[in-house]
Amino acid sequence: MLIGLIGAPNKGKSTLFSAITMAQAEIADYPFTTIKPNVGVAYVTRECAEKGLGVRCNPRNSLCSEGVRRIPINVIDVAGLVPDAHLGRGMGNQFLNDLVGADVLIQVVDISGRTDSSGNASTGSDPAIDVSMVRDELVRWLADIIMKHSSALSRRDDGGRALAELLAGLRVDTDQIRRAAESSCLTLSNINWQTADAVRFADALIGINKPVIIAANKLDISDAGKVEELRKRLPHNTVIGCSAAIELALRKAAKAGIVDYLPGDASFAVRRDVAQEQAKALDYMKTYLRSNGGTGVQELINTAAFGFLGNIVVYPVEDEHRYTDHSGNVLPDAILIKEGSSAQDLAMRIHTDLAKSMLYAIDARKKIRVAKDYVLKDNDIIKIVSAAK
Repeated sequence: MLIGLIGAPNKGKSTLFSAITMAQAEIADYPFTTIKPNVGVAYVTRECAEKGLGVRCNPRNSLCSEGVRRIPINVIDVAGLVPDAHLGRGMGNQFLNDLVGADVLIQVVDISGRTDSSGNASTGSDPAIDVSMVRDELVRWLADIIMKHSSALSRRDDGGRALAELLAGLRVDTDQIRRAAESSCLTLSNINWQTADAVRFADALIGINKPVIIAANKLDISDAGKVEELRKRLPHNTVIGCSAAIELALRKAAKAGIVDYLPGDASFAVRRDVAQEQAKALDYMKTYLRSNGGTGVQELINTAAFGFLGNIVVYPVEDEHRYTDHSGNVLPDAILIKEGSSAQDLAMRIHTDLAKSMLYAIDARKKIRVAKDYVLKDNDIIKIVSAAK
């Protein structure tokens, strides 16, 4: 799973990336801080299955703190996008091409209105304009790809398959193409579209293939009323207010042993005496968290993984009585898998040979046998039984 961080320059993307990954992305108060994409690992959070079982987990593929399992996902932060990027302005198509593998996008906007769509300092800039601009650039970029191959597409009877082959790098499948064509009232047989048709189709396909969450960043220097206003103006978008700067500061303070803070919490405890200026800053951050229920950053990541991509968490084990693997690790792996997946899909995620030789599964909570087509539920603990030696 890959989350892409996008947005106009100087909106706080690199700060958000650093906060969720603790990687050292360059952060500066000017456009195009990010030239090459930053790639890192963030963590989604879920209450660990250890709760209520009377056991303590030994995570292998993830982390666990105070009963909260943190499961790794990949994140990419790309260069800022400016108007007419699809024509080569700014970082141009480099930005767009870096995003092809992303499953979901988080667009970072400056809710304080202190930067314009090109990333320059301003006052009263409208974040809704940035949202429209980024969507338009994505659509125009995709439409241009389609129109450049229009001659070849027109010679294919099965235009859906032809488009799927053309856009394979975008992880687009034929079902998504069919749905986009239907909603655009376009035929997929011997495609002979005009530019306006390609734009209409691209807009529908982007909405299906690259869902976008709006991160209303810099809320610490703005007010919650602006977030609500943006939600009303963008009723078809999910808008989450956040402060990447405060999240990054708290994670750094926790790493340094100054505070006890877990990402997503609405409070933190100061562990040691600090200088007066530090105490003042920590008091300010406490007030922000109390007023907003947290920094909003972990909510962004969880919304992407669970709300938009429809994942659940499942724990595969080898011993259904002790909830362990063959080495005795309790609840060693937390697997993100699509809602609606079967026990055999889980076996496939573990190993293809295990799935091929699978006989049945065991629901370790209920200690009952379930079929290969058993539909997994969130927080299931599952043992796969196979004929493999």
